[in-house]
Amino acid sequence: MTEAYVKSELHKGIASVEFFHPQSNSLPAKILQELAAAIKHAGEDPDAAVIILRSAGEKAFCAGASFDELAAITNEKEGLAFFSGFANVINAMRTCPKFIIGRIHGKCVGGGVGLASAVDYAIATEAAEVKLSELAIGIGPFVVGPAVERKIGTAAFAALAIDASGWRNAEWGKRKGLFAEVYENAGDMDEAIHRLAHHLSHSSPQAMAEVKKILWQGTEDWDTLLMERAKISGRLVLSEFTRNAIAK
Repeated sequence: MTEAYVKSELHKGIASVEFFHPQSNSLPAKILQELAAAIKHAGEDPDAAVIILRSAGEKAFCAGASFDELAAITNEKEGLAFFSGFANVINAMRTCPKFIIGRIHGKCVGGGVGLASAVDYAIATEAAEVKLSELAIGIGPFVVGPAVERKIGTAAFAALAIDASGWRNAEWGKRKGLFAEVYENAGDMDEAIHRLAHHLSHSSPQAMAEVKKILWQGTEDWDTLLMERAKISGRLVLSEFTRNAIAK
């Protein structure tokens, strides 16, 4: 596979949204835009009861922001436009009336940790190490921060944000609440995902929607908050420090 894509499938009430990018499933603006649209569409589809978010391949789940596009940003307007893509995806996941199960098969970096945090139920393998690398390149996990902090708490989020070069393993993620379940291999993970998705596909859509509303209480201001955070990232990405870090 060499061409990036986002594709959706629907089978027996289970919608699957899959993304791919040849650079370790990184996230350029086009993929972010298509992801947000695919999640919104699945959320509005009356034939879909539950959604699985997954990425292709067997290595990284998601390497976060595309460094090529970060390097191409030349002003704050472009910076805001790029980082607002992450805000739009997280808000699409937040407001989607259906549960989103995350299939986390490998490493998550930066925005990838944000995706894993914004799903409603993450099932992972032992290969799913996590790292918030933004501070190391002079930015900071501003847009994904609220989603990560909501899922794992302020102390654990601070540890990830400050130790920007350190990996945390999947068991750490499970202890902190990022992952609901962790399996030794992809086969066992997929079996668990299928079992849960099948069960939810036969559950009450109205009840699940109401439970999701409760789980996301207190995030009603995120349409504004995440865009404000995107502005911060969009400004900092223009700094000399960040330019040099990306170039390296």
